Order: sequence, then structure tokens, then C-alpha cells
Amino acid sequence: MINKNLIFGLALLCATPTLSLASGFALIELNARGQGNAYAGASAYTPDASTVYFNPAGMMLLQDDQMTAAAHVVMPKSSFNDDGSRASDLLGGAPLTGTDDDGGSNAFIPNFYWVTALSEDMKFGLGFNAPFGLATKYDDTWRGRYHGVISDLRTINFNPSLGYRVNDKMSVGGGLNVMLADVDLSSAIDFGAICYASLNPATCDALGSKPQEADGLAELEGDNFDDLGLGFNFGLLYEISSQTGVGVAFRSEVDLKVKGDASFAVPASSSFVFANNAFIDTGIKAEVTTPASLSVSLSHRMEQITYLADITWTGWSSFDELRIKYDNPDQPDSVTTEDWNDTMRYSVGIDYQYTDKLVLRTGIAYDETPVPSPERRTPRLPGNDRTWLSFGASYQYSQQLSFDVGYSHLFVDDPKINNEFESGIPTLEATLTGDYEASVDIFSAQLNWHYE
Repeated sequence: MINKNLIFGLALLCATPTLSLASGFALIELNARGQGNAYAGASAYTPDASTVYFNPAGMMLLQDDQMTAAAHVVMPKSSFNDDGSRASDLLGGAPLTGTDDDGGSNAFIPNFYWVTALSEDMKFGLGFNAPFGLATKYDDTWRGRYHGVISDLRTINFNPSLGYRVNDKMSVGGGLNVMLADVDLSSAIDFGAICYASLNPATCDALGSKPQEADGLAELEGDNFDDLGLGFNFGLLYEISSQTGVGVAFRSEVDLKVKGDASFAVPASSSFVFANNAFIDTGIKAEVTTPASLSVSLSHRMEQITYLADITWTGWSSFDELRIKYDNPDQPDSVTTEDWNDTMRYSVGIDYQYTDKLVLRTGIAYDETPVPSPERRTPRLPGNDRTWLSFGASYQYSQQLSFDVGYSHLFVDDPKINNEFESGIPTLEATLTGDYEASVDIFSAQLNWHYE
């Protein structure tokens, strides 16, 4: 009989983004202007409509009504190098078969923002963006196929906001966040290993159901379209002088309650599993909470140069596990232990007013990973601490139109992985061991339209 305590772990992680971008599965690519200085000082100095996201109080510094549209192309590299990956010790610790692979998957990220004046001291803003996401795709025969094949998380955030000028020095702002999420996950299943735990190995060999030779596939798809995620953000901006400003911005957690379907491809040699009502297509439920964050930024202008700095805390420690609940009563919850840590991000940058029309900028940042150890790192998120090096420019084409471009290269500390697949069937507890050669390139462009 098949062990009813099987933990599929197939849904490992509706929430773990490509090794790029901000920590965890957060995306910071929310405008192109900030891309050019590694998003340094974003809560204190974002002179376009994208301040709706970074600090809604900043809307009060905009001179005109504005629309901003941006797009980003993210090109990650996450090439895996094996260092002794093995099957369960109950199967003799045999090496995992398959090839090494690069799970990095290019992604396109759009943003849109609009700000308009309601009165002399109040403005309304609207933002559409993708603050969280994940995209890693491996071949379904690669060495780590039991830990993950496809991981694709997409979000859309609708962010109406208000900004209010309290006095000549202080402005405040806040907004509502309505978030949609859609997720696709897949993993291979070693039905040969399940057979060895359920039947006599000689019987399994006769059936053609040997470990690593009778793989199936699990695919999970879900969304929260019937139960939208809700959160809020607020910020304040204080102008110490005409040259210096301080910004503080907070974003709340958002609960994403996902529902969908799990489907299983079971090889003919492993049809014995159906006797226990296991691996039958069923509905699923899962809940993932996006983390709260707090940013403190500084901007200081001296003649042609504006100096920028930022410190951001993100509360990833709330992500201690991912639990998948199946509608099939004979299929127990799938639980993946995460134990993530809170993280800090530090950035500094400058804007240089080269001419009346052209601004040049650069910046650096250090971004911590929430993943606490190689044992908790999975191939769905082969990321680590990273250092940003960024460059960009802005060009004022006319009184109404301006353009921004930005580029960042992320140097990722070589991520090491020693992750054991979690399962109630000991023969499924394969361990993926090795390291990744990881880096990311990000290209961004933005159009700003000023109007009265």
C-alpha cells in the first residue's frame, strides 16, 4: 500500500522568483528611471508618476498631471553544476540521472502610472504594476526534475492612491492595493521510487517501474481571481530644505488565496497507485502572503548633482512554509518548509544634470536573499545575495515628453544548494546538491507625458 503521508512538494513554492530582481519573489523593476541608479532614494526622489508606487506623498512634488509607461526586459542566468546529487539512501544513494540545466527564463515586465490634481493640495494617482513574480524553466529530464521543472508566478497590482500637502515642508500619501495572482508549477515524480516503497522491488522491476526510470509529471495551475488580494501602502515626504528631502514608505502584507487544479501524468507501469486513490486529478488550494516592507530614502541636490540613498527592510520571515491543500481527501496536504529570513537592501546613487535636457545617472545596491541556507534553497529560486551596478539617462524631448532608459547588471554570489525533497515516502527523498553560476541583466525604458 502507498504511504498516505506522501508529501508531494510538487507545488513547492508558488512564491519564489527568478534569482533576479529584489529579494525573495519581489520585483523592484517598477520604473525605468530608478533602474539607472539601482533605485537609490526612490521614496524621497521619484519625479514622475511612478512615485505612486514608491511613495504616494511624492505626487505633491509633480508640477503637472502626468502619465508614465515603462517596460523592462529581464535576462537571468542560473546554470546548475552538479556536485553529488543523489537518490534516497534507501535506494543506495544512486546518483540522480539527467543533465545539468540553466533554469533562467527571460521575462517582460510592464508598468503604468497616472497622476492628476484634485485640488491645490491633493492629487490622485493610479498605478498598474507587477510587484511580485517568478519564472524558472528547466527541461523535464534535467537532474533536479523531482525538485522542480516549471515555476511561473505572475501578479498584477492595481494601486489607486491619494497624496496630500500638509504644509510647505511635509506631504503624506496612501493607497489601496488590489492584487491578482496566477501560478503554474510542475515537477517530475519518481514512480519507480514509489513502487519500491509500496511493492516488492522484484515486482517493480518486472513491471518496468524502476527508480528514475518510470517518471511521471505533476502540473499545478491556480489563481486568486475569485478572491482578490487586498493591502495598503502609505508614505510621507519631508523637505528639510529646497535641496534635501527625506522619504519614508510602507507597504503592507497581501494575502493571496489561490485556487486551481492539479493534474498528474502517471506511466502505465505505475497504474498501481490508483488503487489508493492517489495521483488523481483534483482541485487545490494554497495561501501565500506577500511580505510587508519599509523604505527610508534621502535625496540631496548640490548644483548639478543629486545624491541619493535608500535602506529597505522586507519582512520575509513570515514565509515559514508553503502548504498546498488538495480537494481529494485521500491526498494529504503538501508542505514545503521555507524558514525565510527578513532582508535588507542598501543602495546609493547619483543623478547628474549634464545639460538642460539630459540627465545621466548611476548607482549601486546590495540586496540580501531571504533563503537561510543551501538546505532551504530550491531550483525554483536559485538566488543569493546580489550586488547591483546600474546606469541610466533621462532626456527631456519637449515640455510635454521625456524619456528614461536604465540598465543593471546583478552580480549574484554563487548559490549553493543541498536540498532534500520533502516526502512522507522515504524513497522519494532525493537530494539535489551543487551550485549555480548566476547573474542577471535588466534593460528598461520609460515614456513620461506631462500635461495640464
